[in-house]
Amino acid sequence: MFQVIVRPHQKGRFQLIAGERRLRVVKNHTKMSAIQAKKKLKIWALQVLSENQDAYSYFIQKKIGAAQLEKLRSKDYAAIRILDYIKHSGRQFKDLNLNGEIVESDPFAILIHCARKGTGGATPAYFYDMIHLFKQFSGHEHPTPHKLEISSWTDRYSSGLDPEVIWQRRKNKLRILKIIIKYIDDKRIKSKRYRFKKGMSRQKKMALAKTWWKDHKFHLKFAVREPEDLNEMLGFSLDREVMDTMKQAQKVGIPLFVNPYYLSLLDTQASPISLGADLAIRQYILYSKELVNEFGNINAWEKEDIVEVGKPNAAGWLIPDDCIHRRYPNVAILIPKSMGRACGGLCSICQRMYGFQHGDLNFNLEKLKANASFDDRLKASLSYFENDSQLRDILITGGDALMSTNKALRKVLQNVYKMAKTKRRANMHRKEGEKYAQILRVRLGTRLPVYLPMRIQAGLVNILAEFKEKASKIGIQQFVFQTHFESPMEITPETKLSVELLNKAGWIVTNQLVFTSAASRRGHTAKLRKVLNDIGVIPYYSFTVKGYMENYHLFTPNARLVQEGMEEKIIGRLPGTFISSLKQFPLNAENIVDNISQLRADADIPFLASDRNVLNLPGIGKSLTFRTIGITNDGRRILEFDHDATREHSPIIKKIGKVTIIESKSIHDYLQQLDNMGEDVLEYSSIYGYSLSETESRNQIFEYPDYDYDVTNKITNIDHDLT
Repeated sequence: MFQVIVRPHQKGRFQLIAGERRLRVVKNHTKMSAIQAKKKLKIWALQVLSENQDAYSYFIQKKIGAAQLEKLRSKDYAAIRILDYIKHSGRQFKDLNLNGEIVESDPFAILIHCARKGTGGATPAYFYDMIHLFKQFSGHEHPTPHKLEISSWTDRYSSGLDPEVIWQRRKNKLRILKIIIKYIDDKRIKSKRYRFKKGMSRQKKMALAKTWWKDHKFHLKFAVREPEDLNEMLGFSLDREVMDTMKQAQKVGIPLFVNPYYLSLLDTQASPISLGADLAIRQYILYSKELVNEFGNINAWEKEDIVEVGKPNAAGWLIPDDCIHRRYPNVAILIPKSMGRACGGLCSICQRMYGFQHGDLNFNLEKLKANASFDDRLKASLSYFENDSQLRDILITGGDALMSTNKALRKVLQNVYKMAKTKRRANMHRKEGEKYAQILRVRLGTRLPVYLPMRIQAGLVNILAEFKEKASKIGIQQFVFQTHFESPMEITPETKLSVELLNKAGWIVTNQLVFTSAASRRGHTAKLRKVLNDIGVIPYYSFTVKGYMENYHLFTPNARLVQEGMEEKIIGRLPGTFISSLKQFPLNAENIVDNISQLRADADIPFLASDRNVLNLPGIGKSLTFRTIGITNDGRRILEFDHDATREHSPIIKKIGKVTIIESKSIHDYLQQLDNMGEDVLEYSSIYGYSLSETESRNQIFEYPDYDYDVTNKITNIDHDLT
């Protein structure tokens, strides 16, 4: 048996002791060089893999994929990581967390150096990670959580549908409305629409203000833009440190935009029912010191989102203007020139924060309204979809698609209908094998069911239902809202009603979760999935936070996302016999709540784990296929990602190859952050062992319907010189 112990030694030094194999690397007792140590470790690691031929095949990449990964033992994970550490020893990487500073990874050289000279320049975070590596290598395994234990984790979190929470938020609403009434009386905010008649009593003012609360434009008008107003709306509950950070954020130019409804979701009195439960919401509203410090030097994480007219983007696609973003052959994003380029609030995690620092994105809502050029720009953008051989999916977003007025959104959908109809007609004149992909799916990207659910009213629902009825007749089969709930505390009676209205229009609602440090707590995501299912929302993606330093406070190591999938989400996996039932849900959106409930009961699962855990790569597309190939001296893991093998990509990935990412936070520092949140870090102890991953297959409910013809292999709008 191979056993290694790393323990604190005098004067901050560490000892590394191997057991029966008789490798001893102890202070002042070793002459073994790093090269010799690596050779011995390599032999031992290969011996471990020789016990499991499936593991060895995975290591040499002879056999890969999720099915092959399932054949690995815990100690195989460790052996592969040791071998990868040795293989990549001495390799240098550009650390984008440190503005491109070059760092070198040589984990075992640090250990040898540590035995001779104190810590060898490493921090405790590095040593904790290495301790767990050798424990795993020696055969130590953590028990898999039982279903009852996972349920106990989910029960820790309240939802916005709990009666006690609803009652608490009614009080928050009254507090906020009193402040707004005062703003109007003092003429701090002037509005022709929201004003009081002279001599109106306090009671009548409040009664009128309560009716305004149901109007989404009211919330946009009185959205908080100043740190002092934010604190006042929250009952002066923000401490000095938070306020100092928010004021500094204002100085460096980070906008603040939070509407009264969303502010009413926050607990200002630390009541037992919601203590800590709203932390994931707070992380979206309140900025971190790291974001403030980095603002002005933020780079685009997803390089393909940078569009230069006439030039191919990072994925090799030729894009006509900045209204279109594209990564994959089958789908592209449309961002119309309307108020849809704004959002209902600024998320601190926003992947387009670099756009705000340059002033390209803002909350000047009046200036963002559609102008005279709107029609021409829209038609030009949609002609791109019409004349592309592979595009079959259009995602209309921004900003936020529902920030557009009903008039502008109706016009967008009408033009999408015309484009899809024209593309279908053109196919009638193409030969078999030369036909283009027709539009099968239309999606609207929005966070307003969360930020501003009162935006979803009868007028909008009629527009959506009308479009679906017409579009269904020309072959469009899937109508999807793609939204973003971050916490079960965001699911309120208002959001429940908004989702119900969207479903009644024949559209399904899917959710994308960003796996922030607060959202990553044990049971939090499982509870979110359950409550989403209860109101008819289907989980779609769970994303790791992009890893640049501005998001350090929010970042969760990818190992935790893998752990969540293996140890929590797994109890919601749907048995294969029920997949065909799930695939029919988009065709009957009106009854989706009952259908989800029945499916969960029949399959005996607490929620539908229909989402995929992934990272948006700083290159092309999404993936969670990675191996841990190194570690920095401060304990941050270095991951080598491969692309998602389960879906089609731009041909450019053949040239791009694998993508290397240095995480912005060590696992040890992440666990310390959880400890500060009140978590028991022992519940997370298996996290260190998750050093490998394969991207999950996309749930069949999200697959495209089949055509009754073969789509051409021809790829248009691509720079063939790059591919």
